[in-house]
Amino acid sequence: MEITEILYQFERATGRFARTAVEAAVARREEITPELLRVLEDTVDRAAELDAEGGYMAHLYAMFLLAQFRETRAYPLVVRFALLPGDLLDSLCGDFITEDLGQVLASVCGGELQGIQSVIENVDADEWARGAALSSLVTLVAAGKKSRDEMVSYFASLFRGKLERQCSHVWDTLASYSSDLYPMELLDDIERAYEDGLVDPGYIGFDEIKRDLAMGKDQVLARLADDPHRRLVEDTVKEMGWWACFRDDSLTQVKSAGPASAKADPQYVAASPQIRSTKPKTGRNEPCPCGSGKKYKKCCGV
Repeated sequence: MEITEILYQFERATGRFARTAVEAAVARREEITPELLRVLEDTVDRAAELDAEGGYMAHLYAMFLLAQFRETRAYPLVVRFALLPGDLLDSLCGDFITEDLGQVLASVCGGELQGIQSVIENVDADEWARGAALSSLVTLVAAGKKSRDEMVSYFASLFRGKLERQCSHVWDTLASYSSDLYPMELLDDIERAYEDGLVDPGYIGFDEIKRDLAMGKDQVLARLADDPHRRLVEDTVKEMGWWACFRDDSLTQVKSAGPASAKADPQYVAASPQIRSTKPKTGRNEPCPCGSGKKYKKCCGV
């Protein structure tokens, strides 16, 4: 398949996942990479215009493929993308921001954290994108690319002045992800954040954080390392192919047995052009349907 045809198949939502084009892109990685970078840069530069046209999807294919390729040249572009206005991000991406952006950032950063931190610390950035950037740091620890101590030190700096003391989703994720890294050194900071009303106890309660503490460091970090949602992007087909916009809701393929089976067959016909996942409507305090054993709000619902 020629490069122009691959890009054409990526451009607009058609109701089918462009699996053949994705596989061709992977096979022609060196040739396609500059074009994917161009697509991503063009999306950032013309985001409102492309969104107004409707059905644009090339940027999503591009980000996943560049993440799969570990393409560090995509890093500043993904950071710029994350800093777009929240309503525009939601329109262009839907659930990608909360469910996939952190994974993509971790995959393209090459271990460099300044860009990710610039999103987290930007008070004008979308709070969900900032939470996704925080998530990317935990993914880097789970993937063995960064040390737990380095991330705990940075989280401490957020608690102690780098993050504006204003209730938002960013504080919810900071408390939750601190717990995922074993919260001993941060416990006083976390408790103070609750006392100051910065963290929504409906997202994660302080009692849950203390339960993680009681588990012990080794068990908490082992749980993190085994978390299937804390992986770098390895396969664009598996990451994208199961999305709701590529399947017919009348089909009966079961998605609840876990991430591997949920992403097994990407050839679904779309029932809706919306860029939304197929994750169930689960209460935030209920067990996650993916089978991880964690609450939904600390697993697929992050």
